[in-house]
Amino acid sequence: MRLPPGQHEINGFPRFGTHLGRPAPAVPADPAIEISGAVTEPTALPVAALATLPRRDLTADFHCVAGWSATGLRWEGVSFETVYRTIIEPSAAADATITHVVFAGLDGYRSIVAIEDALADDVLIADRLDGLPLDGDHGAPARLVSPGQYGYVSTKHLCRIELHTAEPTGVRAAHPISQIVLRGPLIQTHPRARVWEEERHPHLPARLLRPFYRLSIPLIAFLGRRPG
Repeated sequence: MRLPPGQHEINGFPRFGTHLGRPAPAVPADPAIEISGAVTEPTALPVAALATLPRRDLTADFHCVAGWSATGLRWEGVSFETVYRTIIEPSAAADATITHVVFAGLDGYRSIVAIEDALADDVLIADRLDGLPLDGDHGAPARLVSPGQYGYVSTKHLCRIELHTAEPTGVRAAHPISQIVLRGPLIQTHPRARVWEEERHPHLPARLLRPFYRLSIPLIAFLGRRPG
């Protein structure tokens, strides 16, 4: 099986993210995904409504920027392009040219995704994993899944989608390793994070970062398997 450059297969799919030391956020009784930003009027998509939209099954690998890959995960949900074309795009402001989408989670995490990456064929809003509803470890009640990008793009516990006409200023996405293990100039996020181009860092070459990131894998795997 061929993996992207610098990636190594692991067994299982550990819980991972910037909040490993905390329990997963509580899911509201009637969860919904708020649609805001460059829209004529903010609206909300009930998570339950995902079951009424055209469904898609997707078997894909999940690639962490630290260098591990969980392979053969079976996701179920709705293509983000379907949600965008049928629900989000009609609500966009008439004079708005959307360039970026922000995905925000109940845990306070957010990722910023270029519209061309968000509309890729394999990007899902997923609500099931390996035949079961998502649990707290992996993003309940729904999450973004973007297999062509490093895992920090795939926001868990999705509660808000924002449309933007330019790349938002500030942090693109909270880097998981910087929050858990290491900090400093080597730990920064790439604006596109495409795994096959090995876009791990906005400035530094990926080969320089591989050994440094790999040092964090054992601790991440240990923390990811602890009950949280």
